[in-house]
Amino acid sequence: MKSSTTPERLLVSATEAARMLSISPRTLWSLTRDGEIPCVRVRHRVLYDLADLRAYIEVKKERR
Repeated sequence: MKSSTTPERLLVSATEAARMLSISPRTLWSLTRDGEIPCVRVRHRVLYDLADLRAYIEVKKERR
């Protein structure tokens, strides 16, 4: 019996990325426009790399 494995997703939509970061899509667009969060454009779609979302979180963490 073969086990089917689903490949890990590398990119998510803007809606999913905003939800993951608990911000509005408009805030995500602003952060993207300002260069704080990079995006990947594939034809007409704007997608976000999960690694970039994690990196953004790490940079924004408050250090005490």
